[in-house]
Amino acid sequence: MRIAVLGGGNGSFAAAGDLALAGHEVRLWRRDAAAVAAHRAAGGRIVVKDFNGRHEAAVALVTADMAQAVRDAALILCPAPATAQADIARVLAPHLADGQVVFLPPGTFGSLIFAKATRAAGNTADAAFAETGTLPWLTRKHGPFESAITVRARRLPTGVFPLTRKDHALAVISAAFPGVIEDCGDALSGALMNAGPIIHPPLITMNAGPLEHFERWDIHKEGTQPAIRRVTDALDAERIAVRVALGYGAPHFPLANHYARDGEEWMYGRGSHGRLTDSGDWREHIVLTAHRYMLEDTRIGLSFLVSVGALAGVETPLARAFAAIGGAVCGDDFISGGRTLANLGLGHLDRDGLQLLLREGFR
Repeated sequence: MRIAVLGGGNGSFAAAGDLALAGHEVRLWRRDAAAVAAHRAAGGRIVVKDFNGRHEAAVALVTADMAQAVRDAALILCPAPATAQADIARVLAPHLADGQVVFLPPGTFGSLIFAKATRAAGNTADAAFAETGTLPWLTRKHGPFESAITVRARRLPTGVFPLTRKDHALAVISAAFPGVIEDCGDALSGALMNAGPIIHPPLITMNAGPLEHFERWDIHKEGTQPAIRRVTDALDAERIAVRVALGYGAPHFPLANHYARDGEEWMYGRGSHGRLTDSGDWREHIVLTAHRYMLEDTRIGLSFLVSVGALAGVETPLARAFAAIGGAVCGDDFISGGRTLANLGLGHLDRDGLQLLLREGFR
């Protein structure tokens, strides 16, 4: 299958390398023309490291030309952070064609941003937009053209916009991720599977002292203590309560399953937390005012959860609290300036109106 991968970060390089190794024709697009030129000069390949060793993946094309990247691609994969979605969506919008599927892992309701950008560009292509709850890989770049994959996802609950295009979209995505994609309904259901806004805001705010004191700190190892785990479970209960109030059924993929040794498997399967901490790749330098855990998961992810909770009639006090703390750290109002339904242009819709939009799209 022909796949376009958008972005130049950890997730995008893991995607391009891993999917190329699986036999797909992969085109990698990134905005940085100088980085594209350097990658081409180095041969345009990506080294993928995993528990089976080192593998050299041949990417079909590395380009800064979006039209060239996505032409005739069945799947357009955008693992870039949510902070980059609006800009990438505007560049992609004029080039989408009938039948193409845009997949955001994860999305934070970015499906609507890409769909709205396509509509604003005057593009009437019958495309689908989908999102899931996490990256398909626990991964970090080990060099400019080298990706280390610690864990591959075992389960990816995925929602689609518009819902009428779900069967086609899930079939295309499943061709790239066989046996992994699970139908969780519409795009809002997929957005409310996002684990980042649940796991990262407590870890960075409750570890703010050591993060600013030590040059490197592993929030998932020394930073994940019982008191913090109790808080993440309580925050996750707010997410699940919002899902239930909106009528979305189980499985809700509670974050507690990520840490458990038995019971239902979480998205990365059994034992993934231990492999993550053993890798050492998450012992890193985090600048609280600039890191995506703050600007993506706390500012965007929690403001979105609070906003949807208000529509559903569900109180989200911990989500509000962590957004307020993050905003204080950064000197910003994360709730009013984040990704709310109102800021997405959907604030005029009631629950029925939003469900109609999710089902039918912009028709």
